[in-house]
Amino acid sequence: MRKVTGWRWTFFVVGMMVMSLGITMSIKGKIIGTSPWDVLHVGLFQNFGLTIGTWSILTGLSIVVSTAIILRQWPKIGTWLNMLLIGSFIDVFNWLLPSTDVYSLQITYFVVGLFVLSFGCGMYIAPNMGTGPRDTLMMILVEKYGGTIKTARMSIEVLVTILGWLLGGPVGIGTVVIALTSGYIVQYSLPYCRKVLMKCIGNIEGIQPF
Repeated sequence: MRKVTGWRWTFFVVGMMVMSLGITMSIKGKIIGTSPWDVLHVGLFQNFGLTIGTWSILTGLSIVVSTAIILRQWPKIGTWLNMLLIGSFIDVFNWLLPSTDVYSLQITYFVVGLFVLSFGCGMYIAPNMGTGPRDTLMMILVEKYGGTIKTARMSIEVLVTILGWLLGGPVGIGTVVIALTSGYIVQYSLPYCRKVLMKCIGNIEGIQPF
């Protein structure tokens, strides 16, 4: 079982690292906009300082506390790690990756970042170690008010995009592209990553796909 747990945690942490790299790349290519939540994070950073990663952690923390109160249960450790690690990784990659004012390079950053973050998302979800704060909020809305996951996610993202735009965050065609296409890429990356994870774990009796 140690082997199983080890591989699951490896996929979870590495997946968040890969997703954070993609998020940072999309932010570096913000000339055409970035993801809805990062529009908010960048807007907060521009107005109040701190770092983009710190704002990612703080918004995640507010969601975790709120959802814990609503659900009356303590979030899984994976949810806390998701909140802390993604924000931290974003700041590390933001420091490591060079910024550019060249339009073509920003477009390249954005396009590559879209695929990287979507693949990383599928990788970190694959071991089923706990959902992130924003995904938990989405599921609560569906359970409380009905509707579909797609509608709940779109409603949340529209709201945070408007708030981020009011704060001066980078809204553009890229924001729409990420909102509309990232889910489709995750749809393919998730089963692929689960297949790779099961292959890494090997043929252990009693272990079912996650």
